[in-house]
Amino acid sequence: MAKTSDKVWSNCLEIIKDIVEWQHFKTWFEPIKPVELKSNILVIQVPSQFFYEYLEEHYVNLLAKTLRRVLGKEARLEYRIMVDSGNHSNKPLTMDIPTHGYKTFSSNEMDFPLMIHNPVKNPFVIPGLKKMQIDPQLNASYTFDNFIEGDCNRVARRAGKTVAEKPGASSFNPLVIYGGVGLGKTHLAQAIGNETKRLHPNKVVLYVSSEKFINQFQDHSRNNAINDFIHFYQLIDVLIIDDVQFFNRAEKSQDAFFAIFNHLHQSGKQLILTSDKSPKDLEGVQERLLSRFRWGLSADLQLPDYETRIEILDRKMKNDGLEMPREVVKYLAYNINSNVRELEGALISLLAQSSLNKREIDLDLAKRVLRNFVKTSSKEITIETIQKMVCDYFDVPYDKLLQKTRKREIVQARQITMYLAKAFTKNSLKTIGEHFGGRDHTTVIHSCQTVKDLMDTDSTFRESVMELQQKVQLAAM
Repeated sequence: MAKTSDKVWSNCLEIIKDIVEWQHFKTWFEPIKPVELKSNILVIQVPSQFFYEYLEEHYVNLLAKTLRRVLGKEARLEYRIMVDSGNHSNKPLTMDIPTHGYKTFSSNEMDFPLMIHNPVKNPFVIPGLKKMQIDPQLNASYTFDNFIEGDCNRVARRAGKTVAEKPGASSFNPLVIYGGVGLGKTHLAQAIGNETKRLHPNKVVLYVSSEKFINQFQDHSRNNAINDFIHFYQLIDVLIIDDVQFFNRAEKSQDAFFAIFNHLHQSGKQLILTSDKSPKDLEGVQERLLSRFRWGLSADLQLPDYETRIEILDRKMKNDGLEMPREVVKYLAYNINSNVRELEGALISLLAQSSLNKREIDLDLAKRVLRNFVKTSSKEITIETIQKMVCDYFDVPYDKLLQKTRKREIVQARQITMYLAKAFTKNSLKTIGEHFGGRDHTTVIHSCQTVKDLMDTDSTFRESVMELQQKVQLAAM
């Protein structure tokens, strides 16, 4: 029986299937079509220039050996590259290229011919180089060293460190980092990328925003080069996609990302995604993608607490070589509690005003400058305000503070609240007592005396009260 191109290629696939990984076989060998057998030359059609170059780089030896096994020692391979898929009135445009034979390459570079008729449109290529090297698109200033750890971000930061140390090898794949605006999602994601490059220089890392990903996909789609786009992203070892919530307006881009996600994940590559919402709350994103987002770890970034905000300011000032009165630092940290970005913005505004007006930074300047950041100035402190502060400080439910209970932690929180209410408000003892479930003025007097006595004898208790006093003072500024 005479050999045909289909038969020869089918025999080759049976051999290759047992050698390469299943996902690689599906991606790089199944799309190939045998088109012609000329004596000992097998002609195969590949979808694009990029596809051909990838085969020549990674599988040329395997293809050569397999074909010689099936056709004999003189067997040769030729490629027919689809340049234009054509339409109903025009035939597809192709070009034939012979294989280059045996070749060896490094694992992190793709060798592109100097003359390419249909080059891959890749925005991350460093121009002027024959070797295509992928620029990771990372900001070197985003590191773990300047990402302050607190209760608000501890899980996400430590998971990020683990991912950077063992990309693709931990259970945190994908790692989804989510949280509101200005809480450090981009900083943390890029810090993981920078740390990965430091620990694993040979890993191909790429950071890209979802908007850029979508725009690139649309450009390749208009040029009939979607395969090139997908194949490029499948070469990445650590892929970081920022703000995936914007995929909700790009259905076809989601399809492409689904293929990329599957390939990378099954190949043991690392994915890091950021979002302003938890995966379960993302709207307009395909369910099949959302289910994959939930395969790994979803870690949230919350609003930083007062102590973390102080530490952020301290680190910022240290890095920039700045000094500022402690009372001003505390004032900033207390009043700017929305997000880290606004906190740093307030610091920059204050420093700018100080420099331009040639004036020393003090509390008065801070108050004047930060009117755009602080909602209210010189606020009147109420009993309710103090109650909330104490409840937050001791993690005590507000309703417990008003109940008649003898639990030590509740009783102490109530006594401290009364003590602070007497010190910082103009309310009478009777009014203060009424705010605590209708207690009389003698209870308030007793509570205040108890707090004074404990402050004299218990250093830990005294520190807690003094810290709360500071918070109330800052709130009153």
